[in-house]
Amino acid sequence: MNEVVLLVGHGSRQQQGNREIERLADLWRASRPDLHIEVCFIEFAEVMLSQGLSRAANNARRVIVVPLILNAAGHVKMEIPEHVAEARQQHPGVEFVLMPHLGANDGILAILKRQLREAMNELDVPDPQTTGVILLGRGASDRQANGEVAKMARWLQEDTRHELVDIAFTGITWPRLERVVQRHAQLGMMQIVVLPYYLFTGTLIERIERQVANLTRQYPQLRFAQGHYFGFEPEIIDLLNQRVADAAAGQPTSALSCDGCKYRELAAELGHGHSHDHSHAPHHPQQEEVAALIPEASC
Repeated sequence: MNEVVLLVGHGSRQQQGNREIERLADLWRASRPDLHIEVCFIEFAEVMLSQGLSRAANNARRVIVVPLILNAAGHVKMEIPEHVAEARQQHPGVEFVLMPHLGANDGILAILKRQLREAMNELDVPDPQTTGVILLGRGASDRQANGEVAKMARWLQEDTRHELVDIAFTGITWPRLERVVQRHAQLGMMQIVVLPYYLFTGTLIERIERQVANLTRQYPQLRFAQGHYFGFEPEIIDLLNQRVADAAAGQPTSALSCDGCKYRELAAELGHGHSHDHSHAPHHPQQEEVAALIPEASC
């Protein structure tokens, strides 16, 4: 086999989320029988990233690594490139091509606009001027990752008639959903649409559903509608196909992937690796400085 496309999912403690990634891979395979697509995960799954890279390398001379991740935080900037670098050393006869994460783009905007239209229909098409929109992301200690959520909120505002399009996060950073809803209520919104900025289901999606249910009880004067995670929207597969096309065309990997990034190299010299205990605490005096330079992802 000449080439393998390795789809890298985040992984979830809730196995349904991992199964959905496998299902997306099946849908992609069905639409692209010319591709040999394999799947692995960064955490919380049976086939982890290092194993996925090794499997792919044993079956091909070229491996295209495609992160199925929305925002570029620690997993994209640090962990995936570290594992790819290790795989290159372990399999010197195999070419590994690391492609960018999904990112903030017109495809993601199209999904958000469609979900917003569906939510407005669910609310019986109220006035957008009195309907607040909250784009709810995972949250990270990486300002670029959080900035991608803000970027999509701004694009959504410019392409709709909604005057109030806000962002909130489920963890790590601020503001949180409750605080933003409070602000929308104070500004006189009569309806609020919550759009989760997530790819697949998981424990955080369940948390969002509970939060929206609680807010519905706390604000009986407001009507709420909630969008869905992106998962199987056609634009996601379109983006994956674009990554493969870019790899075939020899397009360079994104700078955000940090494939060879100087900060990643500095971290490696000081022994800074990503730990799945999620404490992300530096273990060496010099690492405190490196940790400040290299934000980790919210897991």
